[in-house]
Amino acid sequence: MHSAVFLIEFGAIILGLGLLGRVAGRLKFSPIPLYLLAGLAFGTGGLLPLGASEEFVAIGAEIGVILLLLMLGLEYTATDLVSNLKTQYPAGLVDFTLNALPGAAAALLMGWGPVAAVVLAGVTWISSSGVIAKVMGDLGRLGNRETPVILSILVLEDLAMAVYLPIITALLAGVSLAAGSLTLAIALFVAGAVLFVAVRYGRVISRFVSSDDPEKLLLVVLGLTLLVAGIAQQLQVSAAVGAFLVGIALSGEVAEGTHTLLSPLRDLFAAVFFVFFGLHTDPASIPPVLLPALALAVVTAGTKIATGYWAARRAGIGLKGRWRAGGTLVARGEFSIVIAGLAVTAGIEPALGPLATAYVLILVIVGPLTARYTQPLAAWTATRLAARHTPTRAPAAPPEHESVPVQPASDRGCPERRAAIRGGGASAPRTPPRSARPAP
Repeated sequence: MHSAVFLIEFGAIILGLGLLGRVAGRLKFSPIPLYLLAGLAFGTGGLLPLGASEEFVAIGAEIGVILLLLMLGLEYTATDLVSNLKTQYPAGLVDFTLNALPGAAAALLMGWGPVAAVVLAGVTWISSSGVIAKVMGDLGRLGNRETPVILSILVLEDLAMAVYLPIITALLAGVSLAAGSLTLAIALFVAGAVLFVAVRYGRVISRFVSSDDPEKLLLVVLGLTLLVAGIAQQLQVSAAVGAFLVGIALSGEVAEGTHTLLSPLRDLFAAVFFVFFGLHTDPASIPPVLLPALALAVVTAGTKIATGYWAARRAGIGLKGRWRAGGTLVARGEFSIVIAGLAVTAGIEPALGPLATAYVLILVIVGPLTARYTQPLAAWTATRLAARHTPTRAPAAPPEHESVPVQPASDRGCPERRAAIRGGGASAPRTPPRSARPAP
């Protein structure tokens, strides 16, 4: 009986997601906000809470994030990653400054203390790699010139999580400086080792994984990705970072074949991830913290747009690409929820969890909108401002031309007449006046 209920619930979820995807496709709109609203409707405190399939949905959500990051890593080689990190690290510093400080300041203003400030800084700092990867795929922008800039910022954020998560875990647990330093050192070593293997031995890994049989290729790549992601998470490094680096390590025909095989699975489990996020959000906890969450969302949406614009301009991207880069980075998601969940589990601040949930929910819905409409809105605004500040001038009067007398045909051989025409008036008589003549 339990398995029958599970099949009914999970089948209804998949069918509903398919129908919502069709609606979004008709409207030429990303389906992510609709998936989240569906999760709110059928989650804790919603219209019809689910029970039997919740555990499976949670596992599917984790797989969804891993596949999203794997597919994102397949778009670029290890050489591209290293070169982008070398050139875009100033953008990472600007990203941290503009987006982490508003969260820390908000926590201190609300009197939550320094530990909560560090937590909320992470919530507002990190963009959602999963949401952004999905949005860029939906909008067909994976080949755009600004995409490497966006990916560089996302990779810097994900790699920074390998440092940030051990720090925040140690702060929340109240462990000693020595224990916290050891955890951080292990996390840095693991992230560095995986990155080194991906860059140095990427071709060897591709040859090992390569297979002419699609079934064997799918099983080997999927198994390797889940294995590396699990080991990374066990060693206090993000599973998403591990999956991303596996995608970076694969190249050539292996990457193309893997992309084709895993695209349907990515779309399925990514949709499950967004539904799972909504399922674990109680709608009743959102209204009390809605106003501060909305204010924080407005501020940090602006700072993310500024970050993407600055980074794209620094990379020599055109004006349209700068606005697209900024609008794409707005969405927050999985990392923000993980960070807030750590704080809630540690009992740091009761209102922190609902605030982070409302904040992420706002931006994960607004994010696809800003990704699509920031550049057209900026162009429209610039056109209106230019038209308003351009002074209207009266049409200039046509120049007055002095009429030149036409020389009659009978006068064309007369020197006196020609001189009169050139001088603009009658010529002086060539004979002296009568009074000036000598007397006879």
